[in-house]
Amino acid sequence: MSLVSAPDVDATGSFAETQMTKKSFGRPVPILVGLGFPRHVENIWQAYDVLNEWPSRGPAHKAAFDACRAGLADEVDVEAVRAAFDTFARKAGILAYDIAAETPARPTTAAKAHDAWLKRPSDGRVDPEDAQLA
Repeated sequence: MSLVSAPDVDATGSFAETQMTKKSFGRPVPILVGLGFPRHVENIWQAYDVLNEWPSRGPAHKAAFDACRAGLADEVDVEAVRAAFDTFARKAGILAYDIAAETPARPTTAAKAHDAWLKRPSDGRVDPEDAQLA
């Protein structure tokens, strides 16, 4: 009698693929990375990679990182990990659909920047009143 159980293998015989599928989120978390490039974080492994590479650490990062580790050990539900990562991304300001929701406000800011650009003197100086675009 064997004390070691057989690994969980899918129909194609791929252990890694089965494990990845088990760790997939029901819906990806869209984030912006680097210079604003979109990325869809689709599973716990990808969330763990993002968190592991993240330069600043805080309470939201710690909660998401701990959730990822627990999720990888099958101690926490995959959707609980997704919720923790979603909260981290929102607090870090990289959650893509939060940024998309703010899009209607952006044309106003762009219009102000355009107006400031057009009002600048020909020598390139900027009026201090126009320097503040808020």
